[in-house]
Amino acid sequence: MRPGPGTRVTHLDPAEVRNVDAGPVLGRIAGVLRPYRGKIAAVASLVVLAAVLTSLVPFLTRAVFDDALFPADDTGPHLTLLAWLVAAMCALPLITALLGIGQNWLTSTIGNSAMADLRSDLFAHLQKMELAFFTATKTGAIQSRLANDVAGVRTVLTDTATSILQNSVTVTAAFISMVILSWELTILTLILMPLFIWLQLKVGRRRQVLARKTQESLSEMTAITEEALSVSGILLSKVFSRGDAEVQRYREANRQQTRLQVQQAMTGRTFFATVQTFFAITPALIYLAAGLMIAGGTGGLTAGTLVAFTTVQARLQMPLLSLMRVTLDVQTSLALFRRIFEYLDLTPAIVDRPDARPLSDVEGRIEFRDVWFRYPEPRRLSGDTVGDRFGDSGVRIDRPVDGEDDERHEQWALAGVSFTVEPGQLAAIVGPSGSGKTTTTYLVPRFYDVTRGAVLVDGHDVREVTQASLTAVIGMVTQEPYLFHGTIRDNIAYAKPDASAEEIEQAARDANIHDRILSFPDGYETITGERGYRLSGGEKQRLAIARVLLMDPQILILDEATSALDTETERLVQEALDRATHNRTTIAIAHRLSTIHNADVIFGLEDGVIVERGTHAELLEAEGLYARLYREQFTRRSAPVR
Repeated sequence: MRPGPGTRVTHLDPAEVRNVDAGPVLGRIAGVLRPYRGKIAAVASLVVLAAVLTSLVPFLTRAVFDDALFPADDTGPHLTLLAWLVAAMCALPLITALLGIGQNWLTSTIGNSAMADLRSDLFAHLQKMELAFFTATKTGAIQSRLANDVAGVRTVLTDTATSILQNSVTVTAAFISMVILSWELTILTLILMPLFIWLQLKVGRRRQVLARKTQESLSEMTAITEEALSVSGILLSKVFSRGDAEVQRYREANRQQTRLQVQQAMTGRTFFATVQTFFAITPALIYLAAGLMIAGGTGGLTAGTLVAFTTVQARLQMPLLSLMRVTLDVQTSLALFRRIFEYLDLTPAIVDRPDARPLSDVEGRIEFRDVWFRYPEPRRLSGDTVGDRFGDSGVRIDRPVDGEDDERHEQWALAGVSFTVEPGQLAAIVGPSGSGKTTTTYLVPRFYDVTRGAVLVDGHDVREVTQASLTAVIGMVTQEPYLFHGTIRDNIAYAKPDASAEEIEQAARDANIHDRILSFPDGYETITGERGYRLSGGEKQRLAIARVLLMDPQILILDEATSALDTETERLVQEALDRATHNRTTIAIAHRLSTIHNADVIFGLEDGVIVERGTHAELLEAEGLYARLYREQFTRRSAPVR
């Protein structure tokens, strides 16, 4: 129901639903990697071993100069020792390369597996979210978090963690080697490191902000793409000649994305240029310092020590720069992880109670007991756009505050609704648009929970039974049935994946669609197209009925299943519905009142309140809402009211 005049509409502040600060994000990331700790330990061992082997190279270099080529005893080169040292220097890179191959395989396996786990966990969690969450959030925004955000942390999960470990060990080993060779030159080499670390932290914080804005911009682009390039979106833009406007909307979002990408790419470039320049001139400074030390007779430097030290210093540059870069990447990726964890930390509003029990031996008795309901407030997260529509889109209509009349039902989608449908009965709900008809049917399978009162099935409050057992006995045919891009057979079998071909075809016969399916060149293997757009409205409706018939539920809900159909198609659909409702408890939302003449009971709903109930004949005599709606429909066809 749409908000009435003067009704307050509010939205959740992102801070109200963001729980990621409850635990350190890095700890959450470690939790994602925890199942692979054995392989991670193996990677760490390989990294340490490779770093140790690499750290031996400068000492071999010093030995080549001081012991093999220019020995202190001036006896000339020791060729045998030189040969062994050269052999060792050649063997070490080969061994470390082999270790690197094994390390890369393990790293790739761990990272991609962890990313797959994260994507699967996110998808599974979204499946548990209540309907209101999806009606309040753009599909493209959800897809962006599931695809773009998870893909954005790929590098962290596959390479960055290992790179940090590898470079940290390498830098540590190089630092130790440099101290052993000459602590004085080591101080000169690392004198500006505190300044560099401080600058890196500042750059990292800036890149985190840009990364989050970039992903939010990408989320908006994904949403535009999903809306504008879907079958429905393309059709709408062509009908209203809005193609150029959609292109312009995408171009503006694309330009914003480009600006953010450039800013993100350029942030820190000056910092890294400064660091690289310092490392480039450091060897010259080392030579100058070494000359001064030798001239002053301090330090005990030899040619071999100086060559070995500069070799280590050169080896330190790349891993240190790489460590700074990957540390910035981690800081950037934290923004993406936070976006992912925002979704994972959302608690589904509709969950089984700890003591919930399954429904069994369902007869199909439905009771609404003084039901009051208003749509919940949408949960809006950073970068996600809430839908623009009211009512079913999840906009909350506020509960009356103290001092207001609690019975002002215009503030409620449903206000004090009570009725009972006995097993096997066909109950129809009629009323003007926005009166709460669809809302009523959504409460039975517990798509939403009532605000006050209770909905019962066979005397059991639906909040006290398991959702799986509840939805297993309720089938629904909506006004606009959804078909996924697949074969007709797969779409029907969605309700019962293990159904045999005979069961599927029998359901299609009962739905008056079997012969039509066989008229297609590919029969049951015909591809329906996205959302079933290759089929007519009546064909889609009958496929939806076949799907429900295959499910064989005890309770059936029909939401204006024959509206907007031509007379012949309506007849075929109505025949299928007559078979579908046989021996089942059925609640039918009726747009065409001609389809519910034979209903056991009809409820008139207006502004969320049941204003009348009875049979077709009784309600016509009462001259109330039903008679008015009936007269409006049938006087156009010169049909007398009797």
